Amino acid sequence: MTETLTRADSGGTGSGPAAETLRAVPVRRPGLRVAAVAVTFLMVFLLEGWITNPRMQWGTVGEFLFSPVIMEGLRTTLLLTVLAMAVGIVGGVVLAVLRMSANPILSRLSWCYIWLFRGTPLLVQLLFWYFLSAIVPTIGLGIPWGPTFIQAETNVLITQLTAAVLGLGLHEAAYMAEIVRAGITSVDDGQSEAAQALGMSRGQTLRRIVLPQALRTIIPPTGNQAISMLKTTSLVFAIAVPELLTSIQGIYSRNFQQVPLLVVACFWYLVATSVLNIGQYYLERRFGRGTSRTLPPTPLQRLRAATRKHHEESAR
Repeated sequence: MTETLTRADSGGTGSGPAAETLRAVPVRRPGLRVAAVAVTFLMVFLLEGWITNPRMQWGTVGEFLFSPVIMEGLRTTLLLTVLAMAVGIVGGVVLAVLRMSANPILSRLSWCYIWLFRGTPLLVQLLFWYFLSAIVPTIGLGIPWGPTFIQAETNVLITQLTAAVLGLGLHEAAYMAEIVRAGITSVDDGQSEAAQALGMSRGQTLRRIVLPQALRTIIPPTGNQAISMLKTTSLVFAIAVPELLTSIQGIYSRNFQQVPLLVVACFWYLVATSVLNIGQYYLERRFGRGTSRTLPPTPLQRLRAATRKHHEESAR
């Protein structure tokens, strides 16, 4: 891109007939063009070799791409992602508020939770919830060291799906707590002081002043966590939850077409993460409205502008 500069005459106004227009010529970088051509050629070469490889068995990919078993596994994956992220976000907000509490007991309890759930592997936590009935056969509601009013078997309450949601969600809450805490601390302390000067309580200040401003910092890493959660759900194969990858494994264990079916799994993971990326983009755009006077156009707006410009040029 070139820049147009105006050099004023001796009068210094820059608008008279003596003004000169100088065009800045960008520095030529032939090395970048050569590198771009080389990388493009390499990508085309690898892509062509991958697509034309007869061992990929694209017919098998097409056969199972919309298979009912795989569609059911995809729905389970999306359900696990939504439920686990809901548990993680709500738990993360609560833990972050407790971590920043002036009460040392609440603050240390929150720290211990984060330390425990971030310090142990997620797979171990999933297995723990799945085998909880081995150490707690029944779960009841009542008075501690007193009578129990409601009681049920653990295996009935904590099913495979429930164990997966608990394992994924409680593990995610530990990470979301740090993300929310970072967002809250990014808001200037003067905002809280001004709210307290107006007579607002700590809860009102957090809910109405701090959290809405902190969302600009919280949303980007939360979007990344949601995308990561979508792929992390594949770990629930260890407790036999029929999500996407588990369904894929069940099929290729019978027909031994591992690579084509893994391509199917990659395709649906890419579709789901692309949808999440779009949602994250528009959420960031919405909560970033107060940071600048004008927001950059969305890809759809750019496409419409380019189409309109093309029609106008064609009409001329």
